[in-house]
Amino acid sequence: MTVQLAKSAVDIGIVVSDSSTALAFYRDLLGMEHVSDIIMPIGDGGTMHRLMCGDSLIKLVKLDNVPPRHDGGGIEAGQGFRYLTLVVENLDEIMADCRRDGVEVKVPVTEVRPGVTIGIVADPDGNWVEFVQNG
Repeated sequence: MTVQLAKSAVDIGIVVSDSSTALAFYRDLLGMEHVSDIIMPIGDGGTMHRLMCGDSLIKLVKLDNVPPRHDGGGIEAGQGFRYLTLVVENLDEIMADCRRDGVEVKVPVTEVRPGVTIGIVADPDGNWVEFVQNG
């Protein structure tokens, strides 16, 4: 079987500890478009804040009963999903805005190979967000 995609993007759900700080980071700082909030259809209740990131949907899930926090961290911190990558055109500006707002920088602007530069920050819950700029 081959997956037959109906959308040329991947959506991701991120369970957050606090809606206000998560929205301040993803919506206000990074500029993702907040399109709706819905009541969580599974679990003991909560709210899913839906934000568009290009063609991808970022689902910030705030459960009424917040589960324990994972250890956070990036690639070396453990198995499973470790970070989100956004390919951008304004890496220096993004990283400067993150530093200005007190966001923890995990990897400062770094050229990882000729013409490819990255920067990595931690969101309010410790999840890593990588920004990649080509050229």
